Amino acid sequence: MNTMKKPELLVPAANLEVLKTAVDYGADAVYIGGEEFGLRAKADNFSHDEMTEGIAYAHEHGVRVHVTVNILAHNYDLDGVRTYLTELKVIKPDALIIADPGIFTLAREICPDIDVHISTQANNTNWETYLFWYRLGAKRVVSARELSLTEIRQIREHIPEDMEIESFIHGAMCISYSGRCLLSNYFTGRDANHGACTHPCRWKYAVVEETRPGEYLPVYENERGTYIFNSRDLCMIGHIPEMIGAGIDSFKIEGRMKTALYVATVARTYRRAIDDHMSDPALYREHMEWYLEEIGKCTHRHFTTGFYFGKPASDAQIYDNSTYVNDHIYLGTIREVTADGRAVFEQKNKFAVGDTIELMKRNCEDRKVSVIRLEDENGIAMESCPHSRQIIYATFSEIPEAGDIMRVRAE
Repeated sequence: MNTMKKPELLVPAANLEVLKTAVDYGADAVYIGGEEFGLRAKADNFSHDEMTEGIAYAHEHGVRVHVTVNILAHNYDLDGVRTYLTELKVIKPDALIIADPGIFTLAREICPDIDVHISTQANNTNWETYLFWYRLGAKRVVSARELSLTEIRQIREHIPEDMEIESFIHGAMCISYSGRCLLSNYFTGRDANHGACTHPCRWKYAVVEETRPGEYLPVYENERGTYIFNSRDLCMIGHIPEMIGAGIDSFKIEGRMKTALYVATVARTYRRAIDDHMSDPALYREHMEWYLEEIGKCTHRHFTTGFYFGKPASDAQIYDNSTYVNDHIYLGTIREVTADGRAVFEQKNKFAVGDTIELMKRNCEDRKVSVIRLEDENGIAMESCPHSRQIIYATFSEIPEAGDIMRVRAE
């Protein structure tokens, strides 16, 4: 039996549906954003009522909710931030994720009973920074992505036992230092540090020599060119023992703009891996092939271990195109099952009668089923469901469960 402290699994949620998926598929905590003052302005995000409902749902299942208020504020933001924090005081999330010292000061004044976590955007790279925030009342600091496990271990040795370290374990990396990027603002006028990033790091670039204006020299590594700012995705599923050994209290998954399928796949896989390791490290090693196969089923770029084992080689950090690996397609999440065994869901992608799809289950015992019949809300039979967001009633070759996620391998 492993006696080390079990880390928290912290999972992102773009909206209320995805929050419930994260809770159902194994999250210990979920982090979300409101309609303002978070760094994912293009995510669906949560209205006041949705946030209230989401927090209630999570708490009913013993799951914590952290709310992002992690923009780098300008003067014109402060009145709105104060109003927003006053609303959060009533809604009562478990923690606020903050990067800006001014917003931190307002949060401690307005919401003294809500934990404050310091965002990775605050460039947290040494133990004195951690101690600085601890003395001001922060409960947790999110480590900069540029830190190695050795550096995190050193921080753990120099901070109080009750101060928590949160570190990313999976998801997209940013080419800019701790995610503080100016490219989007420069090219499009949309400020990444206000949550409006257009992801120009994913674009294709060429070199121009100053005495030859108009001559664009592509930076080639292959026939598709090189996306010189485009980083791979972090994946530490094979290194959970090292993450725990470094003293990390919370394993954070990136992806507050991802689908329910992505969140369910990643949450379920890391949940099982963490539980296996804590139960018996031999079990964790035994199931490694399953973890790696399953984690590859969600949309991702090629994987890297980032900076955790030292500065990565250029070919380990930079990817040679902007495309994703997309092995499985999300069809929808079953909302309920009728008395006669029909699955009710909002359709996300097309499939048809006669297809074989997979029901992804919370207990990892996935089932392949045949699609026997499809009907619209009026009971009219359909050969396929081509219209996104349509409510569908489906009969499968076996009766599913509410909460099952439907997916199919991409061809």
